[in-house]
Amino acid sequence: MIKSVYNYPVSTLLDIESGVIYAIPRYQREYTWSRAQWDALFDDLLDNEANYFLGSIICINQSQDALAVQSLELVDGQQRMTTLSLLLAAIYQSYNAQPNLAMEQQIELYNLKHKLVLKKKPDQPRLIPQVQNHNQQDYFAVLGQTGVLSDVETVANAGNRRVFKAFRHFLSRIELYLDNAADPIASLQALLEKVNTATLVKIEVAGHSDAYTLFESLNNRGVPLTAIDLIKNKLLAVLESKDPGSIDKHYNRWKKVIDALGDDYGVQERFFRQYYNAFKPDLKDIVSVPVATKSNLMQVYEKLIAHDAESFLQAMIRLSAHYAQIVGYRAVPDQPKLSSLLLSLDRIQGAAAYLLLMVLFERREALALGQEHLEQVVHFLIAFFVRRNTTDLPPTRDLTRIFMDVTETALALHGQAVVSHIQQRLTGESASDEQFEKSLKGPIYEDNKAVCRFVLCALEESRMTRETQVDLWALKGKQYVWTIEHIFPQGENIPDTWVQMIANGNAELAEQYRQTYAHCLGNLTISGYNSALGNKSFAEKQNRLDSQGRKVGYNNGLYLNQALATENSWTVDKLKARTDLLVAEVMARYPLKLELND
Repeated sequence: MIKSVYNYPVSTLLDIESGVIYAIPRYQREYTWSRAQWDALFDDLLDNEANYFLGSIICINQSQDALAVQSLELVDGQQRMTTLSLLLAAIYQSYNAQPNLAMEQQIELYNLKHKLVLKKKPDQPRLIPQVQNHNQQDYFAVLGQTGVLSDVETVANAGNRRVFKAFRHFLSRIELYLDNAADPIASLQALLEKVNTATLVKIEVAGHSDAYTLFESLNNRGVPLTAIDLIKNKLLAVLESKDPGSIDKHYNRWKKVIDALGDDYGVQERFFRQYYNAFKPDLKDIVSVPVATKSNLMQVYEKLIAHDAESFLQAMIRLSAHYAQIVGYRAVPDQPKLSSLLLSLDRIQGAAAYLLLMVLFERREALALGQEHLEQVVHFLIAFFVRRNTTDLPPTRDLTRIFMDVTETALALHGQAVVSHIQQRLTGESASDEQFEKSLKGPIYEDNKAVCRFVLCALEESRMTRETQVDLWALKGKQYVWTIEHIFPQGENIPDTWVQMIANGNAELAEQYRQTYAHCLGNLTISGYNSALGNKSFAEKQNRLDSQGRKVGYNNGLYLNQALATENSWTVDKLKARTDLLVAEVMARYPLKLELND
């Protein structure tokens, strides 16, 4: 229920005689506006006449005592209000730095200060940001830096985060604005007047349910809401309407879901699509869409939430915990082998199978699935996706349908029969051995770098012992420490030494070989020092030492490089022979067959 709707100037919303505080709920997402929005706000204020319309805010009045400080919960409008406050703080600091302020100007400065902190409680900021990503601490630190607040602790790395960046950006914009001003103080007053007279529609509502309903449609100037934001808003609105005052409790439960899924929005969205697609047989009486997609996600979840919000949230908490294990974010308790297999499935880009695994994990007892059964399924799925991602068969557009069908038909089976069914059904959809071999012998690096890396690492790892164990998937920043190395260089400018070795000095033939064979499996290996090798001659690549005398060439101890370390040359015939050898190993390692236990 909407209690009131008024169009107020900023000076009224932040009236120095009022005791109004705007508190942003901690479950709101962090401050996300960036340079584009900062500049748009600043330019709009400068370029337009007084009373420029800035948008709307939605508030819930939490105050019980009309004579006490009035705390308004700012449910929508945090981006706008935070940015306006940072702009006012920047104006205050710029104003305060001006020399020889007259009495009237000092009064103006005093009034500006109390738009940022309460007049009667000067240690109380008028805006209380939410706590995510240190937003609240950083904002208070900004007020401390300007002198508006006292006794504010210094916050580590605040300058690298968005709140401080916004503040500094406004300081620089004001500085540029004043560079061309004959009277800096008059110009600052003019800018402040533009801010003070700008208007916002303030909507007060009775409770969270009404607030979230409005929130979905009135975010007109901010960063667009994601489908996950809207699902959360709808869920919390329904739960709070049935249990008033419980919003924090339910938000903390929802946070378990998001914490399990991690920060990657793509993973979050995929989970919600795959949940419906996996459990569609159970949900068909509530939602009737054939498959959940990005475009109909809200349609699906509005119905699920409206049907039974509490049961829905319980399912999300439970299934997201399974999903965290499936995608490799969390280990499966006491099952290191299964955890390792799931990590490999992620590395081979087997995400389409996660909807099947969600059901198997959730219905493990009902389907009579033991640890070995799950290991067999994941092991088979790895082989399936090595072949699928090498051949592009079955096509990407068919994968969701295939796995939905496999999942639904498996529900009537138990134990080993589930495993056998998955194997038989997916084998029928997979590329033949002939198609697989043909793709493996082609330019695999060019066609799919992820598959290429996966199979090379798998071949190397299969030869490792406890003494020779190396983490080929280790990262330095966002880059792999161990990288794929082209033996015969892949670049168009073929070095003369290679033209001589590979094509007896015939540059045209060397280029033909490069186009045909450079990206083939036999011309690829793994190196931790790719940049050190590059276009060097074959002999240099074999015997390369770094500045500390360490072996960084092909004599670095990896199985894939053992034969390369002893070759006296690299020719097309040797390249093709090595391709045949590695392809045979890959095919033997990833057959679509399993030795199934009775």
